[in-house]
Amino acid sequence: MIEPQPNNPLHGITLENLLRHLVDEYGWEELGERIPINCFINNPSIKSSLTFLRKTPWARKKVEDLYLRSIR
Repeated sequence: MIEPQPNNPLHGITLENLLRHLVDEYGWEELGERIPINCFINNPSIKSSLTFLRKTPWARKKVEDLYLRSIR
């Protein structure tokens, strides 16, 4: 059974929705400047970024942290 997470602001937000929000907010170029990872700099796409972020916990954490800062 899944425990409710009332204090987790990321609860219920998919990685894809989070990434789309950041792209809408900053655009790929600024996103690549803020988080300098290849999937944001060279030929960026939602699909390639999701693939990389799902396999790379440190990069996903940076993206989640930027998202949390952008919604406050």
